[in-house]
Amino acid sequence: MNITILAVGKIKESFYREAIAEYRKRLGRYCRMEIIEVADEPAPEKVSPAQEDAIREKEAGRILKRLRDNSFVITLEITGKKYDSEKFARKLENLGLSGKSQLVFVIGGSLGLHSSVSERADLKLSFSDMTFPHQLMRVILAEQIYRAFRIINGEPYHK
Repeated sequence: MNITILAVGKIKESFYREAIAEYRKRLGRYCRMEIIEVADEPAPEKVSPAQEDAIREKEAGRILKRLRDNSFVITLEITGKKYDSEKFARKLENLGLSGKSQLVFVIGGSLGLHSSVSERADLKLSFSDMTFPHQLMRVILAEQIYRAFRIINGEPYHK
């Protein structure tokens, strides 16, 4: 299975980069994981709703250019479907069994995702009703993907 994390913006803090690198290394025995970063748009401190939408739309253009027609796209959205770790593992397993070998997880920028990206999603996924920094979300996502493969393979994992 090929998994891509497609995210807006770069990771600035080294501790996030190190954590993601560790999970990518661990995932190497289960899947191929790629991380693609697209540029984020600068957002002034005070922006109108119209300006926010324009920023999201510019970022969406960069995201949508990176999506292939055969990719199963999973957007991370606060209003998405929630899974516990076991159900998330079964979802990934079932996607693989049904021939979905190219999964793309999309993480938006600080203002979230434009509706055009959300509409392209095959699955909208939520980790919580809380909002997380998008850089931290990459670490959380990588850990949950790793945990899912451990569950799928009947290997121990911390509950």
